[in-house]
Amino acid sequence: MAEEYSLASTEADTFLPEALQFRPDTPLVDIGANLTHESFQRDLGDVLARARAANVTTLIVTGTDVAHAKQAVQMAQQYTGVYATAGVHPHDASGWDDTVAQEMQLLYRMPEVVAVGECGLDFNRNFSTPEQQEHAFEAQLALAAESGLPLFLHERDAGKRMQDILRSWRNDISQAVIHCFTADQETLHGYLDLDLHIGLTGWICDERRGHHLRDMVRDIPLDRLMVETDCPYLLPRNLPAKLKGRRHEPALLPWIVKEIARWHDVSDTELGAATTRTAQRFFRIKADA
Repeated sequence: MAEEYSLASTEADTFLPEALQFRPDTPLVDIGANLTHESFQRDLGDVLARARAANVTTLIVTGTDVAHAKQAVQMAQQYTGVYATAGVHPHDASGWDDTVAQEMQLLYRMPEVVAVGECGLDFNRNFSTPEQQEHAFEAQLALAAESGLPLFLHERDAGKRMQDILRSWRNDISQAVIHCFTADQETLHGYLDLDLHIGLTGWICDERRGHHLRDMVRDIPLDRLMVETDCPYLLPRNLPAKLKGRRHEPALLPWIVKEIARWHDVSDTELGAATTRTAQRFFRIKADA
């Protein structure tokens, strides 16, 4: 039976500076938390406790390969309000083979797994070749069509090719979210025209590189918008106090919601409630109070 993550120690109260301990009125869903990252190994219980204290009551833990997907499932089995995705990130697409496909098929039968991914295309770094990426991506689209699960997608510098592939699969797959969206307006509208969802992170809080998103946020209907930390990466730059180290965590999601709400011209509460409803519907999960 999954255990409730509650304040496990005084560290859960004191790790974040008081100025960063912000509890919004509405429960939030973090749709992209990389909690299998090694930086969370020593204090995962406290990280989850701080999330709960910040009213981040539901966490989708990202599985980027077979090993990390299995770790995410184990977390979901252990903790209430935690779910998993399972996929192969485009960086690791060169490792896709029949064995990986079979492992993924087994994972998609598990109730803790709520999406196929993180999968997609990344033509920015090309750690795997574009051809390898497209092969692994289309294989995972086929598995998503077979399982009926929604897709948790990664795309960087590959918007046109991603849209072409998704367009050819659109009648076969269910729902899909472009996680950690950072691209331009034309790409955004292309995804919205395909009836996709959009995940926004603390990138929008970064005045150096995320300012273009601020003018685009209102183009995203609230019933197609979800929020995420992508922790431990992308620590928001709008925090009112400094944090020890640079590790991001789910307890800071309310600060991202506040920034998105500002540019969407709605209240924090309205945006938080809408993104939570959207995430619950998208991932087919119940409310975790």
